[in-house]
Amino acid sequence: MAKVKTGYVCQNCGTAASKWSGQCADCGAWNSLIETAAVSVRGGGGARAASGHASQIRRLHEVDAESAPRLPCGMPEVDRVLGGGLVRGAVILIGGDPGIGKSTLLLQVLAAVEGRMDTLYVTGEESLSQVAMRAQRLGLPRVDLPALAETSVETILATLSASRPGLVVIDSIQTLYTDALDSAPGSVSQLRECSAQLVRHAKASGTVVILVGHVTKEGAIAGPRVLEHMVDTVLYFEHDPGSRFRLIRAVKNRFGAVNELGVFAMTDGGLKEVSNPSALFLSRHEHAVPGSVITVTRQGSRPMLVEVQALVDRSIIGSPRRVALGLEGNRLNMLLAVLHRHGGIALGDQDVFVNVVGGMRISEPAADLPLLLASLSSFRGRPVPNDLIVFGEVGLAGEIRPVQGGEERLIEAAKQGFKRALVPEANKPRKSVKLDLQVTPVSRLEDALAFAQ
Repeated sequence: MAKVKTGYVCQNCGTAASKWSGQCADCGAWNSLIETAAVSVRGGGGARAASGHASQIRRLHEVDAESAPRLPCGMPEVDRVLGGGLVRGAVILIGGDPGIGKSTLLLQVLAAVEGRMDTLYVTGEESLSQVAMRAQRLGLPRVDLPALAETSVETILATLSASRPGLVVIDSIQTLYTDALDSAPGSVSQLRECSAQLVRHAKASGTVVILVGHVTKEGAIAGPRVLEHMVDTVLYFEHDPGSRFRLIRAVKNRFGAVNELGVFAMTDGGLKEVSNPSALFLSRHEHAVPGSVITVTRQGSRPMLVEVQALVDRSIIGSPRRVALGLEGNRLNMLLAVLHRHGGIALGDQDVFVNVVGGMRISEPAADLPLLLASLSSFRGRPVPNDLIVFGEVGLAGEIRPVQGGEERLIEAAKQGFKRALVPEANKPRKSVKLDLQVTPVSRLEDALAFAQ
């Protein structure tokens, strides 16, 4: 008979405790310990050990290391984020704010894949009539997609074993429960056990499983972080409030590169792929304006043009404000100090506001030089030419350091019609690379500031 144990589990990090306390001792979250009853089942591992069957040890050179074949989704932006398409046995976790379009996108993926493999849409949040209404509203070419309204993971696994689909969507993992546990759906123990059973089924059968996850108010996927460690790929849906554009970013991918980005536009007919995302984030000014600089950032393996804007104005309070949207605030403070020390330009009594147009986030240092030039342009009221592209990392000693993929950035800028580029000396293109672009390499911050003036 199974032995029932009662304890307390943190709903934020999954740490178990023997007694209740107001704060989790591991992650520091307040009022997150919930009493749960877990069931420990004996016999599985012991029976295997007693029978004498052991896993076979193999040497790595004996293992077939060929790359797994990919199945395209029929949506190039989704394939880009996944690293080329779906892989048999992969488990994908996708999260995003409520109403951002997760269910809409996955229905479109199922419709695009249907006919090449068997699919199944499992919903635990909606009725089948609601799912059918959405499919008809989207005008999907195949509205006869198989669907199942169920929240019991045992029933779902039995259905999967009988029908053996190649692609399954679970919407959402927080609504599932297992009969082996007495806790409520959405708790840490239920999430961990339901996910583990689905992962085991995916690896054993080769079925691709896509899990939809709720997010917290901080933007992270709800539940313990072990959930993200169990799956193969973690995708985040992002958007700028009030904008119709949606971004899908891969933060974990065992079958491809991380930080790959897919761009979509929300329309009445669902999510539409954006073939030229650089055009979304470029300047819409007919003439050059102060405080605007175009740079090329890399999102995964894709070079993308974005506009960095800065507004510098005299502060009316004792402590000037430093606000950075889409960039790291601490890096802004550091770069302003470098501008003072090595450029001789003091902005200590100025408010500095920096923004990346379109809600894009830039985490790489290639935006250092564009940020400083945009700030200087706004401070002096002198616009930077709108046919100029700028990228480069700025060091604390005032040097301009190279960035990764310099030639790819220049090629993308030339495709978008830019005529001039200000780049680090080490990113100067090779003579064999022919570009319709006048490239000016610089090695010091003073040289870059003199060029911009």
